[in-house]
Amino acid sequence: MRRPAIAFLADLAVLIVFVLVGRAEHDSGSEFVGYLSTLAPFALALTLAWAATPTIRRKPFAARIGATVWAVTLVGGMALRRLVFGDGIALAFIIVAAAFTALGIIGWRAVTERIPARP
Repeated sequence: MRRPAIAFLADLAVLIVFVLVGRAEHDSGSEFVGYLSTLAPFALALTLAWAATPTIRRKPFAARIGATVWAVTLVGGMALRRLVFGDGIALAFIIVAAAFTALGIIGWRAVTERIPARP
């Protein structure tokens, strides 16, 4: 079954992998609080995307919908990161975050669209 909760968790998993890879690549340490503080603005923005857009819940596995989820998550996450959490948003970080999350959030949907739904 293609349930919205599964799609939300898949999106969240993309963000978790993004944070894990990014923090490991920059040798940012492995403290749990550090991971959470990096993840939080993006997870909040993802939740906002899902809460504010009813279409996402109706067609959560559509790649076109994934583009909306991605855009709200990226822009909202960057805004929250800077304005609420007080962290930096260097251009290189924005580019890497945009590419990684687009490949993940839109990409898994593009793959699942090619898989026929079970009756």
